[in-house]
Amino acid sequence: MRRFLLLGGSALLLSGSSALTPAFATTGRVVAAESSPSIELAIRSVEASESLEDSPLNKPAAPALPIATPSEPPSIEQRVRSVSSGQASWYGPGFYGNRTASGEVLRRGTLTAAHRSLPFGTKVRVTNLHNGRTAVVRINDRGPFHGHRVIDLAHGAASELGVVSSGTASVKLEVLR
Repeated sequence: MRRFLLLGGSALLLSGSSALTPAFATTGRVVAAESSPSIELAIRSVEASESLEDSPLNKPAAPALPIATPSEPPSIEQRVRSVSSGQASWYGPGFYGNRTASGEVLRRGTLTAAHRSLPFGTKVRVTNLHNGRTAVVRINDRGPFHGHRVIDLAHGAASELGVVSSGTASVKLEVLR
């Protein structure tokens, strides 16, 4: 029982608890049971005038580590996975209401596109090399199946890029992460 109390008091002092202000006698004698010898303790007393900030109990045991701050989200340039270029075409009015290869219904004004090999849901930034206009499209269909075209844009994306009147355009594709 005595050892438990001594360990508990030591743990309280080491934890830096300010609930109890330590004030011990300079020396004291603990009288043990008759079977064990007596133990003499010498404990330093804490003066009331000593400030708690200067106390060694309030000093951190290890230097404080910096707190991790959330990093900024990567810019679009850092998110680019691959870059390619080629001819783009567009499709729309005759296909509205039909299902795409991913199962979605093609609707007017959507920023979607068809690509031969990119996974469905992939985001691609398409830049019209003639006028510099860009649009970020989502791949939800397969194609184009005509010539050497690299992407088939839905009507909404073609409108943003200014491809509707010409029908085709030279584009740069940036696959985003």
